[in-house]
Parts: sequence; structure tokens; C-alpha cells
Amino acid sequence: MELSNRQEQIIQIVKDNGPITGENIADHLSLTRATLRPDLAILTMAGFLDARPRVGYFFTGKTGSELLTEKLKKFKVKEYQSIPIVVEEDVSAYDAICTMFLEDVGTLFVTNEHGHLVGVLSRKDLLRASIGNQDLSSIPVHIIMTRMPNITICKPEDLLLDAAQKLIEKQIDGLPVVEPAENGLEVIGRLTKTNITKALVELGRDQHL
Repeated sequence: MELSNRQEQIIQIVKDNGPITGENIADHLSLTRATLRPDLAILTMAGFLDARPRVGYFFTGKTGSELLTEKLKKFKVKEYQSIPIVVEEDVSAYDAICTMFLEDVGTLFVTNEHGHLVGVLSRKDLLRASIGNQDLSSIPVHIIMTRMPNITICKPEDLLLDAAQKLIEKQIDGLPVVEPAENGLEVIGRLTKTNITKALVELGRDQHL
């Protein structure tokens, strides 16, 4: 976040004199309290300053990078997850390839007749199945998919950073976002590297507002 000269001055005044009221900050700058109100609001919302009723403003002692890290650590999976692309376990590998191509995704989530997660299908799985002279239209995906419990999952309330760590450690493209269901897990979303990138871009833009 790039601060204006006046905002930098306000921070320095609060560092040197805090806790200090808005009126006293305005006096130091020979400005009115109303003129400073937007700057004080920005600095408080960004986390550089904190304010307490009847006490005034004080410096939090946090740098821009520390504030950035704090904000990133608050992001939840549910805020960035996208719609899951799901196929049933009896669908053919050929149909799964078509679905993956049409939906432009790298991972499909496989469910059983009850709608519960039973497997994950990656590009590698489908590529492996296509090697040789096998008839892909006769191979159901449950034969080639990665099965539970060897599936890495995440939940809506998980921290985005933790989910990103799973993507890196497992070297996979996406995670199913799940919620407990009766006798299984229901897929309610997907989290991919693209979702993580989107979060980082939004965070970067926020810092330059």
C-alpha cells in the first residue's frame, strides 16, 4: 500500500506523540479535523494505526509487509473456491476426457450414486488410460481414478494458505472442497492454483489502492 506524504506525516506524528486525538494531529499539521478524517480512516482500516474511544490514535508498530501477511492469513477457502466439476463413477474415461475438455479443468471429482466423493480424476490418470489400444468408451473412471482415502481434501473454513500448502506438497492441480454428509463427503467446491493466484492478485491490488 502506497501512502501519501500526508499519511506518512500522520504516522510519524502518532509514533512520536501517541496516543493522540484527531484534533491534536490536525493541529500539528495546521489542518482541520474534517480534512484529516479520510486519511485517518484509511490508516486505521489498513492497520497502521489503531484508535480507542476517549484515548485517541496510536501506532500499531506493524510494517506494510506484516500487515499484508496478516491479511493473507485471514483468507478462507470458501471466499475463493469455484464450482466443482463432478462425474459419476460409472462414466467412461472417454466421456470424462470430453467433460474435462469442455469445462476447461485439470481435475474431475468422482461421486457415487449417493453424491459422495469417492475419487479424483486428473489429466495424468486419463493420459495413462489412453496409452495403448484400450477402448476408452468401455473403461469406467472408477478403474483409473485415485480413490479415498488417498485424496487430499479441504474444507470451506480452512485457511487459503493451508490449502495452497497442500497443493504444493502433493504437486496437484486442485482440491475438492467438501462438507460432511451422511456416510460420506459432499463436494461443494474446488480450489485450484488459479484460485490461489486470484487471491494474490486481489491482495496486491488492495495494497495499491
